[in-house]
Amino acid sequence: MITTTYPVESERCAELRRILEERRQDMMVEVHDRMRDVRAEGNSATVHGVLDSVETSEADIQDEIEFSLIQMKAETLSKIDEALQRLKVGAYGNCFECGEEISEQRLRALPFAIRCTVCEEEREQATRKSATQERSDLEALFLDFAR
Repeated sequence: MITTTYPVESERCAELRRILEERRQDMMVEVHDRMRDVRAEGNSATVHGVLDSVETSEADIQDEIEFSLIQMKAETLSKIDEALQRLKVGAYGNCFECGEEISEQRLRALPFAIRCTVCEEEREQATRKSATQERSDLEALFLDFAR
């Protein structure tokens, strides 16, 4: 496990750093295990002979799912690394939107959070509203085009 030295930090920051580093280590193990499993399954399929079209299709779907899971884990690893960098420079734990301190409960659940709960909920509502508006615009365009 790689340990980075940090400036004098509060007990809260030390605990959150520990949580981030543990989560990072666990995530790295998961990514490496999944990659190893995908490689092993790929080699196994080749060794066992020719697959029919249904088996090939199922194998392709399974490969896509595995790749997506690996990609999601890698993105989470990146977010954890960014959080560790923010912690290192003393910019960790404050909301990017309002500047208020993110609750310890939220950071324990999602240690790489960049927004407080209130700002994250507002952002999600705005995103949903935007998606709904885009869908409505497309439906209106389709109806105009269909006429």
